[in-house]
Amino acid sequence: MSELIKHECGIALIRLKKPLDYYHDKYGTALYGLLKLQLLMQKQRNRGQDGAGVVAIKLNVKPGKSYINRQRTNKQDNLKELFDSIYDNFNGLSKKKINNPGFLKENIPFAAEVLMGHLRYGTHGSNSMKNVHPVIRRNNWKTRTLVMAGNFNLTNVDELFEELVSYGQHPFRKSDTITVLEKIGHFLDREVQFEFDRLKKEGINDNVKLTNLISENLDIQTVLS
Repeated sequence: MSELIKHECGIALIRLKKPLDYYHDKYGTALYGLLKLQLLMQKQRNRGQDGAGVVAIKLNVKPGKSYINRQRTNKQDNLKELFDSIYDNFNGLSKKKINNPGFLKENIPFAAEVLMGHLRYGTHGSNSMKNVHPVIRRNNWKTRTLVMAGNFNLTNVDELFEELVSYGQHPFRKSDTITVLEKIGHFLDREVQFEFDRLKKEGINDNVKLTNLISENLDIQTVLS
């Protein structure tokens, strides 16, 4: 790195490329990803004086089942508080259930393939839960759902807020985090709609198939540019 680390937040990301069964068979636990995330966040514990949070995303979950789980805390001993709360989901499970990756993924929060952690080093704003990342922009269409954690201070939040209003939105709060989340979300919605219209014109009318194709072809670079 070319600069000293000073007031930056900490971020950790785990993306398991194999099913949970693989990690259970090889390492003896389906929580391999969660344990690795905890280790990465523990190494950055000095970044998290003002809060910590984790979000987990389960892949290929059947409709009707939750696929995003989140836990946050702004307590003083936040990493211990955070992971104690997460592991409470697994405490009390029978040996048979804890050793069944399929059961865990379908029924227990944070048994997931994608995990992201954030440690907040606050430089402005109150030390409240609303300022603790990750944050979520939920939608019934998975392709329009957005999870975000970041390290930023906006100097043009008023300008960006007014842009959101000009799009026809009604932001519920003026803050750096919400402004960035909704700004990215706006262009995510546009890109998803563009892909939907394009695929419809190609004669694809099965909405489930459309959603899967949009997920596969979504151009994230276009969304963020």
